[in-house]
Amino acid sequence: MWEITSKDDLTIVLPILDEEEGVGQVIEELNKFGYKKILVVDGYSSDGSREVAAKMGARVVEQIGKGKTGALITAIKSVKTPYMLVMDGDFTYDPSCIRRMIAHASGHDEIIGARSEGRQHIPLINRLGNHLLNWLFRALFAVRLSDVCSGMYLLRTAAARRLDFTTGGFDVEVEIASQFAAERRIAEVPVNYRPRVGVKKLSSFKHGLRIGTTIVRLANAYNPVLLYSGVIAVTVVPAIAILGWALYRRFFWSELRTDYFLMAFMLFLVAAQAVSVATTSILIQRFERRLRGIISGEAHGEDS
Repeated sequence: MWEITSKDDLTIVLPILDEEEGVGQVIEELNKFGYKKILVVDGYSSDGSREVAAKMGARVVEQIGKGKTGALITAIKSVKTPYMLVMDGDFTYDPSCIRRMIAHASGHDEIIGARSEGRQHIPLINRLGNHLLNWLFRALFAVRLSDVCSGMYLLRTAAARRLDFTTGGFDVEVEIASQFAAERRIAEVPVNYRPRVGVKKLSSFKHGLRIGTTIVRLANAYNPVLLYSGVIAVTVVPAIAILGWALYRRFFWSELRTDYFLMAFMLFLVAAQAVSVATTSILIQRFERRLRGIISGEAHGEDS
């Protein structure tokens, strides 16, 4: 079973873009807690972020590609340790909580740092949006997670290298969580959240809407059975009700309403298509799980 035996097994990854005010403080705290392997992935900052990070002793690389996804892909290619911990460089996440995540690393590919302490530092509109997004994620992936949008999470490096990235921005966290949630190799622990240092980059409505649509799209890709089960439920129930009402009017009122029968038929057709897609998805997922098991076994053999 994979586990972190020392802090040398872990690389702290800080994706940054114009975080001159906060990144130095974050690195200083990480050093204080004994984390020496720090990788700063810079998204082409226009301020002195790179210089500050390098001066504090961190390894600094420029990201390949755009957005936070580009930073994560660059980090995954650059990290040499068995585990990597991603956290924002804006001072919001408390490095003292890393030990909690390390303690639960065994048996998981991802540990999310759920912002349960200090949530008052998150703007109210963002808190409401996070609540809705987390509810949607739980409903579509059937996992008990409370903060899939957290910017602090621990990844097993070998598993991270198998991730398939299709997003390009602040929705990368839900994409990572969705893939590990599909395999049930994900968990979360509470962490502290603090006021941001520097300029806010997240647009509450714009990015919230994008993350929501990304969750639905990822559910279709990684957990389609549950998604299409919902489609079946919301089509079959009204179809039965409409058909029952049409039959009642036909036999008791001698009134033939072809439009009701046609509507019920169309709803049953949608449900039948959803059943077909869900059945096909089950077969595909079984094949993918077997394939991942083979790959995971080979990777485990290499790690050991």
